[in-house]
Amino acid sequence: MRNHFLLALPLLLLLAGCGSKEQNQSGMVTNILDQALPSTRDVPPGANAITPVEPAPDLPVAKGEAIHANAIPIALQGRWTGTKERCGDRAAAQALELTAASLIFHESVGTVQRVTREGEGRLAVVANFTGEGESWTRTLMLRPSTDGQQLTITNDGTAIVRKRCTPAA
Repeated sequence: MRNHFLLALPLLLLLAGCGSKEQNQSGMVTNILDQALPSTRDVPPGANAITPVEPAPDLPVAKGEAIHANAIPIALQGRWTGTKERCGDRAAAQALELTAASLIFHESVGTVQRVTREGEGRLAVVANFTGEGESWTRTLMLRPSTDGQQLTITNDGTAIVRKRCTPAA
């Protein structure tokens, strides 16, 4: 009988510890979602009893006049390359083809999401890019020269000037 009691003692102690509702564990996170997302707020239920989800904010882009159909203007479409590169060299590091809906660089492709007219002849182009197994969203600033033969593209503060090779077909 004594052996049965010794075997049952650890089990009884374990059950006694689990049954206690007042465990003193300061700093323990009891609601992980509230801790992980402190800036969320409850959204009132809709009329159809489906609880709506609060949408994520739009990507920040410069304010300005939206361009028709969110497309790159035809005046900028065509092939471009670095000012010191040959136009026929499709493997050139700064080779770029602009279409109404895409920016095709040497190692990545951007799908245009939004085009906004900025001051001083600049365009802000928000595009979703893919390349080398990665994807990202970026806002590029495009500024053509007055004669349309050069295009300055600013990306994260770095500006690269390209020359026109062929206009859009």
